[in-house]
Amino acid sequence: MQFSGKRVIVTGAGKGIGRACAIVMAARGAEVIALSRTQSDLDSLEDQIGSRSIRVDMQDVAATRAAMAEAGTADFLINSAGINVLEHSLDMTEAGYEAVLGVNLRAALITCQEFGRMRVKAGGGGAIVNITSIAGHRGFGEHLCYAASKAGLEGASRVLAKEFGAHGIRVNCVAPTITLTELAAEAWSDPVKSGPMMVRHPLNRFAEAEEVAASIAMLLSDDAQMLTGAVLPIDGGFLAV
Repeated sequence: MQFSGKRVIVTGAGKGIGRACAIVMAARGAEVIALSRTQSDLDSLEDQIGSRSIRVDMQDVAATRAAMAEAGTADFLINSAGINVLEHSLDMTEAGYEAVLGVNLRAALITCQEFGRMRVKAGGGGAIVNITSIAGHRGFGEHLCYAASKAGLEGASRVLAKEFGAHGIRVNCVAPTITLTELAAEAWSDPVKSGPMMVRHPLNRFAEAEEVAASIAMLLSDDAQMLTGAVLPIDGGFLAV
């Protein structure tokens, strides 16, 4: 299998795109170290794919560093942990800023830093994929901090690609459109809400979590050895029109 003998750390592995990534990577032979704040999600994933579980609240800086130390040296890192607080720009609270920027941006940079340090000690090589969003490219209402966190992570990933490249570590991003996780499928089930967004997609549909995960696996694979510092939209053409 493509990733046989390889280890991958997946943050936000309990649900949604992160869980799909864990399942896809395990199916392709990788040993999965799953990070999530919800123990029941970790337990069910472990039962499903035999992953190794680490429970962590990634808003906690010290806990995030400790979780990465516990995870140990891996070949790949997928940063999927993320949250949003839907508040108008005039109403955004300090708690909202802290939560969204803390998890989506600060925690991702910490995991990249710790992963990079371990890879350098191991002799280099390896790859990171950070999951961003089309919200970092277009202005969506009530997404102030979310958009800032995702655009910021893309900018930071380019810096990481430059600085980690000397050690053979590749860093890329994927920017998905609306992805039909269990919660999103329910949230976008009303055609009145989904219709105006759907027509902006040339493929006339939203993404499935498994499709995002498959694209991430491609970026981690040997088929993408010359790809670093890139942002791959997984958006059905949304950003092209």
